[in-house]
Amino acid sequence: MKFLSHPRPLLLTLLLMVAAVFTASAADKVDINTASAAQLEAVLVGIGPSKAEAIVAHRKANGPFKSVDELALVKGIGLKTIERNRDLITVGAPAKAATAPARPAAAPAAGKAPEQAPANPAVARR
Repeated sequence: MKFLSHPRPLLLTLLLMVAAVFTASAADKVDINTASAAQLEAVLVGIGPSKAEAIVAHRKANGPFKSVDELALVKGIGLKTIERNRDLITVGAPAKAATAPARPAAAPAAGKAPEQAPANPAVARR
């Protein structure tokens, strides 16, 4: 048990390991438009379960956030909390409604003029 006779190196090693873990997790960013309450709680400083749920509920009720500053609209989230977490938050592009792309008109074959329907159907019968 020689390592216990000098606890400082062991303590220093443990502190460095803990610091490395927190630094790695702090490097993670969270998209407030897609993150679950659990993800928000895990990444953001000062955000517990109730505030994380409030963020998700606000997003569901009002649509995606357009900026980090819109978090101030969530009950319980103040400017200090936003500033403390600004570097940890991303705001992804709001999802666009799924629409089918417009089909381009078929190009006429080379050397052929496109056929046009007569303006007056009676002319076509003659």
